[in-house]
Amino acid sequence: MKHKEHRYIQPQNTKEAMLLIQKLFNKYRNAPLTNEILDYHNNLIYRLQSDIKDAAIKENNPTQLKALANMTKIMQSWTTIRLNGKPFNGKMRHFKLVTDGGFKFERNIHKINQTTNHHGSRH
Repeated sequence: MKHKEHRYIQPQNTKEAMLLIQKLFNKYRNAPLTNEILDYHNNLIYRLQSDIKDAAIKENNPTQLKALANMTKIMQSWTTIRLNGKPFNGKMRHFKLVTDGGFKFERNIHKINQTTNHHGSRH
């Protein structure tokens, strides 16, 4: 008996599983490095390379397989960087590495599509 039944979240497909791992990775990527985090991280890499990769092959989606390989590479580089005592400057977005400060925050420009010469309703 496999212990899949005991997992809380059951991803429906490869992409869902990858999104979940990406979200988890982004949560702990800057946390202080402990054996627990390292074990957890290595377990996620193992999952990417075993059942998730098998599912991606079954789904016959080359784009997903490429994203999976890229995601695995990013997570393996995280291990090397963090074990060398260096900070990991980046996060994963769309299964790719985005460096911190690499994307601009969009400013919300509030446009009111009315003329400017209208007055308050109580006068």
